[in-house]
Amino acid sequence: MRLVLVKDAALASNIKVGKIMREQLTENDVKKIEAEIEHRKLVVRKEAIEAVKEARAHGDLSENFEYYAAKRDKNKNESRIRYLEKMLKTAEVISDKSDDDAVGLNKKVVIRFEDNKKEEEFKIVTSIRGNSLKGNISIESPIGKALMGHKKGDVVTVEVNDKIKYDVKIMSIEEADDNDEIRSY
Repeated sequence: MRLVLVKDAALASNIKVGKIMREQLTENDVKKIEAEIEHRKLVVRKEAIEAVKEARAHGDLSENFEYYAAKRDKNKNESRIRYLEKMLKTAEVISDKSDDDAVGLNKKVVIRFEDNKKEEEFKIVTSIRGNSLKGNISIESPIGKALMGHKKGDVVTVEVNDKIKYDVKIMSIEEADDNDEIRSY
């Protein structure tokens, strides 16, 4: 194990067991994040500053809800910019290429749970695009990790933790688009 001395307090919060945890992003994810940062700096920031000025002009700030709401929105935008810039600075860029017949990024996978024979369809994505409610499963999730690289017909054991495991069978794999939005917080 290699120990890393980190002088930057922001990076220190990402250290786990002597290793800097890096967000895994594809080149397309990086482009989307850069576009969002640019939009937030050039459009949203200007609108937020103007909204604060306008609300401030309404007079007494102690009871001016519009002023506090505008300040909150401005600060939320600045926070999102810092978050995305930090993510890009520490990200590990990964390839989204995989064999046509193997589970990989941007593939739709139909699996069957072996215990109840129920089938579900997932799309395998990077964690920044993960959204289980929309069927987008992160490569860093237990099921995403377990499925990566396997082929149609494989039975895969998914380990949730030391005590919980289940088997799934890969029923089909197909290419999917890469049009998912970057998750916001």
